[in-house]
Amino acid sequence: MARRACWAGSKTLYEGAVQDLIDELGRLPGVGPKSAQRIAFHLLAADPVDVRRLVTALTEVKERVKFCRICGNVTEQDECRICRDPRRDLAVICVVEESKDVVAIEKTREFRGRYHVLGGAISPIEGIGPDDLRVRELMTRLADGVVTELILATDPNLEGEATAAYLARLVKPMGLNVTRLASGLPVGGDLEYADEVTLGRAFEGRRSVDL
Repeated sequence: MARRACWAGSKTLYEGAVQDLIDELGRLPGVGPKSAQRIAFHLLAADPVDVRRLVTALTEVKERVKFCRICGNVTEQDECRICRDPRRDLAVICVVEESKDVVAIEKTREFRGRYHVLGGAISPIEGIGPDDLRVRELMTRLADGVVTELILATDPNLEGEATAAYLARLVKPMGLNVTRLASGLPVGGDLEYADEVTLGRAFEGRRSVDL
């Protein structure tokens, strides 16, 4: 009843299974009431074969996919392909918030170390603290002294910055080389649309202009 009530502000309420589908779609991140409604009616009009394929994919991903026991990345085995790769540099760990960040970094082909997926970022507003992330697992990985550099690649927003600062303070006594990914204004972006964190990092990372 509580979930149904959240849609009471919507001008259109449907009955039974249709409204249940809209409600469930509306719980997905980034999907608002109108988007949920559009997706629901798209599925209603879609070929049953296509819908069954979607249902099968959703079921299989929940049954087969888990998190790597070492780094926390998504995998269908106990260890992800990156942690299984003997060619990766064991001395360098790149800390990211989510598995999608691993994919983004891998596309650059610039990093040959290993990863550690936190599973989010520190956010007091959302009630997410260090104990809700895979911080303890990270400290366990650093305890044997093999890792010499820790790259903090959390998002360049307030939550990501807070998480990076917390981790930097936490590992400081271990004597590791702690680095942070450079960030600043994107190429082609307008200064007026930059948030204060991005703009601040751009000032910190400013460089000389060669004439």
